[in-house]
Amino acid sequence: MGDDRDAVERARELLLEERRSIDNIDAALVHLLAERFAHTQRVGVLKATHGLPPADPSREHEQIDRLRSLADDAGLDPVFAEAFMRFIVTEVIRHHERIREQGPESA
Repeated sequence: MGDDRDAVERARELLLEERRSIDNIDAALVHLLAERFAHTQRVGVLKATHGLPPADPSREHEQIDRLRSLADDAGLDPVFAEAFMRFIVTEVIRHHERIREQGPESA
């Protein structure tokens, strides 16, 4: 009986350790996304300042292909990676359109 309790207690400890690691990774992801969006905001300002379109389909296609390959190499589902990147790109384009409409100084 004691062995079962010890095993359950050890499982709880391992669960807490895994969750702490997950929380740390989530924090890192948020910081990485914030840094990425800071750079894409500057790209949006450059595009708006020089009359370039908010979207760049060829660049987006290259990035999707690159990310799918990276995901595959890392053991991550490339379909998920592509969906995640498309979500981010959609948000970036929305920001770039807003910068274009409101003017680069609004960013």
